[in-house]
Amino acid sequence: MMMMRFTQLIWCLMFLLHFRFFTEAMLDPVDFLSLQAIRKSLHDLPGSNFFHSWDFTSDPCGFAGVYCDGDKVISLNLGDPRAGSPGLSGRIDPAIGKLSALTELSIVPGRIMGALPATISQLKDLRFLAISRNFISGEIPASLGEVRRLRTLDLSYNQLTGSLSPSIGSLPELSNLILCHNHLTGSIPPFLSQSLTRIDLKRNSLTGSISPASLPPSLRYLSLAWNQLTGPVDRVLLRLNQLNYLDLSLNRLTGTIPGRIFAFPITNLQLQRNFFYGSIQPANQVTIPTVDLSYNRFSGGISPLLSSVENLYLNSNRFTGEVPASFVERLLSASIQTLYLQHNFLTGIQISPAAEIPVSSSLCLQYNCMVPPLQTPCPLKAGPQKTRPTTQCNEWRG
Repeated sequence: MMMMRFTQLIWCLMFLLHFRFFTEAMLDPVDFLSLQAIRKSLHDLPGSNFFHSWDFTSDPCGFAGVYCDGDKVISLNLGDPRAGSPGLSGRIDPAIGKLSALTELSIVPGRIMGALPATISQLKDLRFLAISRNFISGEIPASLGEVRRLRTLDLSYNQLTGSLSPSIGSLPELSNLILCHNHLTGSIPPFLSQSLTRIDLKRNSLTGSISPASLPPSLRYLSLAWNQLTGPVDRVLLRLNQLNYLDLSLNRLTGTIPGRIFAFPITNLQLQRNFFYGSIQPANQVTIPTVDLSYNRFSGGISPLLSSVENLYLNSNRFTGEVPASFVERLLSASIQTLYLQHNFLTGIQISPAAEIPVSSSLCLQYNCMVPPLQTPCPLKAGPQKTRPTTQCNEWRG
């Protein structure tokens, strides 16, 4: 009798342990229904087989792209992440906002259309949101600013419109904001996060000036190219001394460029096609590999401290005087790869007509106030004229 009771007790314990295992492994019903709704609104594009594993008669935590912690979905990576995969089509179901423990949401490039559901703002633990290279349209919900733990927001290469809400700028933990290649309008809001390191807003239709205090000094990457921004940026730039990439090209920015920025740890400086003016006066030898100041209104002499730049574009400005000898030395030693000086008001360069420019280097001198001492291939945009008309050179006073 004692043995029978002991056996029954063992079986009872085994049943309880077995039941506990399945109850712990069972996905929260709300999450289960949310995944079903998400699945119904999205489809594999031809050639994609991502949803093959999404069989709701089995445990959803084993689905491709679904990661769980206990009975909650914490990460959702939709689509085959391998390069060249076709991606998904359809729309993002508002049920996405019911995945209350979600910390990461990404969708691979594809043909996802429609608006970004405002219900995403219900995901209070979301840290990473990346849906790039799709066809998301409409405005970025201002309520996204309620996701206070969000660190990365990447909605680049979509069809987004409207302005960038100040609520996005108020996100306290934001570190990466990538909204390039959209149709955003309005001004750039102030950003309060002191851990923000990357802002990429290029190729939108943003307007207005940039407030000096709107960008935090923690920034390391800033790209605002191909917009319609106006006004000076000298006070803005002086605060951003940790930058290693800066692209403000193709805007309508004005004012002078402080010499101090050439001492920042920048590896690529793009300021071309604006309305900047004044002289360029670095304080020390410039170690930035690529500097593009072309198509502006810079004037004065060319500083010899720029001769250490590997790729230097000073064309289409108002520089005057002779080209410093240090440029010739570094050009002939192949230390300079690109030196574009065309379309300025330069009066001379001390280089022998018999000098041989290294094959790896490019020099363009045409359309200045001198006859180029040697013929070098120039880009087609430089035009056919070798020398600037004398009347222009006499009139220009720098």
